[in-house]
Amino acid sequence: MHLQPYLMFDGLCDEAIKFYEQALGAKVQMLLRFGQNPDLENCAGTVPDDKVMHAAVAIGDAVVFMSDGRCTGTPKFDGFTLSLTMTDIPAADKTYAALLDGGETIMPLGETFFSPRFGMVKDRFGVHWMVMVRKA
Repeated sequence: MHLQPYLMFDGLCDEAIKFYEQALGAKVQMLLRFGQNPDLENCAGTVPDDKVMHAAVAIGDAVVFMSDGRCTGTPKFDGFTLSLTMTDIPAADKTYAALLDGGETIMPLGETFFSPRFGMVKDRFGVHWMVMVRKA
């Protein structure tokens, strides 16, 4: 069994992908738009052709699936958090700051009893992230 995160950005997927490319060095492995769907009758008129139907985006050694979903303009990412384990403190500092751009601090980045660097942030799209460095 393999668990795959799948994020629905409700019309903001292209913007989110660009943000994660800059903030996290994400790489698009595959991207399909609704207009490329040969079975358009199942979604015709509901989602603009230029919106992302499905994308596979590599972030570090993980792949996150992304979509515009139904394009309601109101993405909701409640009830889960994506966790990034960084190799060192400078990498954690840089990543946290990048994710915080336009977002909100949930827990400031700092030293904890279990990590030399740990913090939580909600990015500009509402996705919750934990950034940490493993304690040696």
